[in-house]
Amino acid sequence: MRILGLFLSIFVFVSCLNDKNSPLAYQPIVVDTTTAINPVLPVGSAVTSCSPDTVYFQQTILPLITSNCAMSGCHDAISHKEGVILTDYAHIRAYSSATNPTGSSLYKSVVNGYMPPKTPWNSTQKATLLKWMQQGAKNNSCVATAVNCDTTGVSFSATVFPTLKTYCTGCHSGTTPSAGIDLNSHAAVKVYAANGKLMGSINHTAGYKPMPSSTSKLGSCEISQIKAWISEGTLNN
Repeated sequence: MRILGLFLSIFVFVSCLNDKNSPLAYQPIVVDTTTAINPVLPVGSAVTSCSPDTVYFQQTILPLITSNCAMSGCHDAISHKEGVILTDYAHIRAYSSATNPTGSSLYKSVVNGYMPPKTPWNSTQKATLLKWMQQGAKNNSCVATAVNCDTTGVSFSATVFPTLKTYCTGCHSGTTPSAGIDLNSHAAVKVYAANGKLMGSINHTAGYKPMPSSTSKLGSCEISQIKAWISEGTLNN
């Protein structure tokens, strides 16, 4: 009986590893150490400019993945569905590749629609993840300051919605959005902008549920841009 039990355990383990619907579960976790990791700048560090051609992990990739994939029941530290955790650079980097980005388990899971199952990524988000890996999959950061933050002529389509897509719609979209709050369209966002809940949440104001909840508060630049958009009339521009 002990031998039979051992055989069944091995069989189940191998079966899980070869589940074709869960690429992250069976891909080997190999950390690519061929590329140096950039040191992370402290939040609020003054920088002269952020390169528009660089994908920064701390400001783009981390919030994009944590808001879409690392929530409760999925790939957070407690649930770690299929043994996968995607809450920080070390874990995310383990499923990424700087030398073979398109062959990485993380990229294939996103491109093939396995992850996130609730709201599949759009082409821009997939391209951003790929570009980050192609640039070395670095743990880099660039905090936009008041000096280089553009709050003039902020548009919903080019500024506000991409920010919400990165930080918020992983939870607040789909048929069953978190807390019943859907932020996946201009009409929906306008409602929460008008009643003050959007600014209250992203500012982490007392009495409002802080958003995003899985990562740190939005940067001062993003908050200023959303505030400017609201002040200009929450246009669908």
